[in-house]
Amino acid sequence: MKAILNHLFEHKRLTKEEAREVLTNIAQGKYNHSQIAAFLTVYIMRSISVEELEGFREAMLNLCVPVHLEEFSPIDLCGTGGDGKNTFNVSTLASFVTASSGVHVAKHGNHGVSSVSGSSTVLEYFGVKFTNDIDKLRKQIEETHICFLHAPLFHPAMKNVAPIRKDLGIKTFFNMLGPMVNPAFPKNQLVGVFSLELARLYAYLYQKLDKNFRIVHSLDGYDEVSLTGRVKTYANQREQLFTPEDLGLNTYRPEQLFGGNTVAESAKIFENVLKNQGTQAQQEVVCANAGMAIHTARPKIAIQDAISLAKENLASGKALATFEKFLALSGESVQA
Repeated sequence: MKAILNHLFEHKRLTKEEAREVLTNIAQGKYNHSQIAAFLTVYIMRSISVEELEGFREAMLNLCVPVHLEEFSPIDLCGTGGDGKNTFNVSTLASFVTASSGVHVAKHGNHGVSSVSGSSTVLEYFGVKFTNDIDKLRKQIEETHICFLHAPLFHPAMKNVAPIRKDLGIKTFFNMLGPMVNPAFPKNQLVGVFSLELARLYAYLYQKLDKNFRIVHSLDGYDEVSLTGRVKTYANQREQLFTPEDLGLNTYRPEQLFGGNTVAESAKIFENVLKNQGTQAQQEVVCANAGMAIHTARPKIAIQDAISLAKENLASGKALATFEKFLALSGESVQA
């Protein structure tokens, strides 16, 4: 590792092969915590290259516990996190709305590193018991159109990194990798990223993969469709720029998307939205992201129509019913 660190400290880059080897060695416990922290810090201070990101991704996928759900052709709705906005659990809520619309979802998630409540955090609060048992996951997705893949159960080799990431408490390149390493290898994906630079990196990489994708970045810094301003999206061979009005929705202030100061506050927002009792801002932001996901998985449905379908399924209680059924299969049920 000393040679690698000196190489990086001289402002040099790693090749894809070198990046893959280093991450594999990290996973296998070949470096100490200080060396790993120094390595992570390099990528906090400078941008990552396409080759490095690609190498890290390949290492993670080679080391993961795969989940074969191909026949469901699922979509993943996942943000990189690390945008520092501490929004409520938009992509997780949007996942249940998307599933209630008949689109299969294989949601990949984890506890928050730079936010109060990540997707795993809020689901665990409601009593979800995480599993990597393929039969249980299949039952989830068959009966509710959604299963949840708690990242640490599928990337056990990353246990050496988890405490270091927690101690650092800021975004690292593992935030960038999260959406890229879903162990179900979904062919459909809606990805939110925290910077325009990373959106371009993702678009370049995803165009080399056999994926049906849409990458979203709100230009004021959100890793999702925030409705606080314009959102840039990259899809297969296509770039688009949307205003909230283009989507038939309203523009909101950042503070209207605040996710709370505690896990309990985040969970209350989560529950209110599913019960169609959230604020207008919360309901519309969830539907904007669910609509984008539905359109990504079912391109023949126009984005505006997909958003309308999401609104309908949230208002009618279908999304809440999907969540309650999911909890019954994987934990406890929410009180109506």
